Amino acid sequence: MSVRRAALVAAALAALAVSCGTTPEPDRAAAGAGTTATATATPGAQETTAAGPTAEATTAPAVPDPSSPAPVEKVRDAFATLQATLDDSCATDCVYFLTRVHKELQELDMAMKADPKGPGHFPEPIARMAELNETLGGDSSFENLKKHEKELVGTRDFINTWMQDHPDDYR
Repeated sequence: MSVRRAALVAAALAALAVSCGTTPEPDRAAAGAGTTATATATPGAQETTAAGPTAEATTAPAVPDPSSPAPVEKVRDAFATLQATLDDSCATDCVYFLTRVHKELQELDMAMKADPKGPGHFPEPIARMAELNETLGGDSSFENLKKHEKELVGTRDFINTWMQDHPDDYR
């Protein structure tokens, strides 16, 4: 009896897998009279037929590739999130605070370097970030951030002051 039950479960799972892996074909009448599907072959593309693309090509919207780099923030957005750290300190949650300041500084640095105006538009903040990154030596552990807290917070404050003195550079 258990072999029969296992076979039924396997058959049910197979049927479920097939039903979840297909999508209904689009209504040809809705596409208009005389419409046929065409496709250009590209390497790795799904095959298509005159009836339309395969089920995999018509499924939900594509999910971003996690291995591709995320789009870089605009300078104004990255600066705004850095400014949000100005009222924080190690008094409440030092790990969170130092990690966040470091993260926000790195994101602002990337945004400045990727800005359409060019990295030369933000020479002092980028130079200050290079100094901080050299001091940190690629180690963003809490212990290292705590050891260099003065430089980390000082860089944040310097960049905040510089940006406040250059409002046209980030708007």
